[in-house]
Amino acid sequence: MFWIFILIIIALLVWAIYMYNSLVRQRNIVAEAWAGIDVQLTRRFDLIPNLVELVKAYKEYEAGTLEEIVRLRANTDTPVNQRAANESLISGQIKKLIAVAEAYPDLKADKNFRQLHASLVEVEDHLQYARRYYNGAVRDNNNLVESFPNNLLATTFGFKGAEFFEIELASQRQAVEVSL
Repeated sequence: MFWIFILIIIALLVWAIYMYNSLVRQRNIVAEAWAGIDVQLTRRFDLIPNLVELVKAYKEYEAGTLEEIVRLRANTDTPVNQRAANESLISGQIKKLIAVAEAYPDLKADKNFRQLHASLVEVEDHLQYARRYYNGAVRDNNNLVESFPNNLLATTFGFKGAEFFEIELASQRQAVEVSL
């Protein structure tokens, strides 16, 4: 009977060590996935001033859109849920900016605009992939942290679920309206 008790204690200890290491690994995967999103957001933020300056030369009275993009671009040190809302607004403003720019044939034909537009589309694609990877990592982390009996160990050692990074784009469901 004593040996059975010892084996149960050893089994519980091995399980606890394995689950603790799994929780640490998953937390690190979420952090690495967030870093991937941050890289893409930084790339996008670096492109925005160039696009804004190029479009500004063609369209002075769209200054409100341009100023809003620059203002939103400055708010980067926020929690995930606030950052997601901010990024949704930026994406909507960028779509509006592109729509305005495409209303000007000279601008559409401009080599610099085409390059910036292509770069921005590429960054948006990479950002979408990074968001998917991050959200998958968050899902796996939350499943691990919230499942019984893992949640007992997670709570004991302070592991928490992470927030999904969701960008809701109303502009993807509606045509962009541009008044000239």
